[in-house]
Amino acid sequence: MGQPKRSLVYGPVWSRRLGRSLGVDLVPYKVCSYDCVYCQLGRTTRRTVRRAEYLPLGEVLADVRRALGAGPAPDFLSLAGSGEPTLHAGLGDLIAALKRRTTVPVAVLTNGSLLGRPEVRRELARADLVLPSLDAGDARMFRRVNRPHPSLRFDELVEGLAEFTAGFAGAVWLEVFLLDGWTTTVEQAARLAALARRIAPARVQLNTVARPPADRRALAVPHPVLARIARRFDGPVDLLVDRPRPRRPGRSGGEGGEVEAAVLELLRRRPCTAEGIAAGLGLSPNEALKRVEALREAGRVRAVRRGGALFYAATRRPAP
Repeated sequence: MGQPKRSLVYGPVWSRRLGRSLGVDLVPYKVCSYDCVYCQLGRTTRRTVRRAEYLPLGEVLADVRRALGAGPAPDFLSLAGSGEPTLHAGLGDLIAALKRRTTVPVAVLTNGSLLGRPEVRRELARADLVLPSLDAGDARMFRRVNRPHPSLRFDELVEGLAEFTAGFAGAVWLEVFLLDGWTTTVEQAARLAALARRIAPARVQLNTVARPPADRRALAVPHPVLARIARRFDGPVDLLVDRPRPRRPGRSGGEGGEVEAAVLELLRRRPCTAEGIAAGLGLSPNEALKRVEALREAGRVRAVRRGGALFYAATRRPAP
């Protein structure tokens, strides 16, 4: 018997930035232009800057249609998933097709590495919200934190971010992902704030490690330090700390196998606590814990303790 088809859509999942968002995968697991030390999905398995139709757009759209018909509308459709979404050569066509089929706003979470390319900027222009990242104040720290593809240059990254933001009709929320002892120095914080002023996003969102990272040296920044660094930035600045997650009607009445499949698809893209699973999928806390523990006993999920919280992550199996 063959392996069941893996869904290209996951969640809805509770996001600290987007509320209840339905995630959409555009590339296979960990196909990315970076290999960030803080990534919650682990090390990059294929570091590339080559754009291609990694996954068929017809399959992506079919999975989105099914997911939207299965429950209440999410706050956002978020193109992110298991790798860098701008690597998909059909990104613009997908965004246009999604906007023809639903009124749910489309957000793209990107590391911003390909925004120096005019065709990528044109395709992203169709989205409602773009959330790029800037994790370093200079080229040396860029190489240390993001471990980019050798062809990528820091100055071109910054220029691409600024050029896209200046011409985009929607909103750009710039994520600045900080690591304790790496990018929290006075020098790095000042450089990041100066670059953010040059890029001029609608919002700056300061983030830090909240789930088990790819490299154990990637440490979370304490909240008082985040708050102090936030004062260096102009305009609205958000601190992306955990906040209460509202439970909405969802899958709690579904069949056990269907619910466990949804939990597994979610955990393949991001580690979550039982509370995060419950909030994202609209389950009761007891139901979420029951389902994830059943998956753990079956060897399909593992538990990892981080900062006093217990996170669950999908067990990666070798390819057949």
